[in-house]
Amino acid sequence: MTGKILTIAIVVCALFAGGAMYYLQVYGYYYDVPEAEHQVALTSVVTEEPEVIDTYDFTAIDADSSPIRYRACFKTDSSIAMLTETYKIYDKPEPLLAPKWFECFDAKTIGEDLETGAAVAFMGTRNQTYGIDRIVAIYPDGRGYVWHEVNECGDKNYDGSPVDPSCPKGDK
Repeated sequence: MTGKILTIAIVVCALFAGGAMYYLQVYGYYYDVPEAEHQVALTSVVTEEPEVIDTYDFTAIDADSSPIRYRACFKTDSSIAMLTETYKIYDKPEPLLAPKWFECFDAKTIGEDLETGAAVAFMGTRNQTYGIDRIVAIYPDGRGYVWHEVNECGDKNYDGSPVDPSCPKGDK
């Protein structure tokens, strides 16, 4: 009898812990980005500094638990021709998955479209936080998507290997 009660208690605790971990990973840490931060910047080929572009229908989520949880969806009236002449193109984008409930961001489709040339990736802001770049993908119809990627300085910093002298000084 005691064994059955103990087994049931262990199973109930395991189910509760599993449910709590799932909730925290998929829902708990995310929050809507405040409207004051609803902007998209692309790095200029001339100044090499981020410049804010005009956007609308902006929605974004972020989480304090990780610097790579940021995702955003927006629309712009800027043409791809103008954008590619004015801003730095990003060579090897890898959109990161978003929670399924953030329906506007489909990393698999965005990634496939970037590979086929149906969308263009731009450097948003290099070292948005140390070792993390903000990447922006834009389609010819004006749809745009934003996510964060770990850059080479972040890779070295986070895996514990010596940071290259070419990496910026900052919070490590």
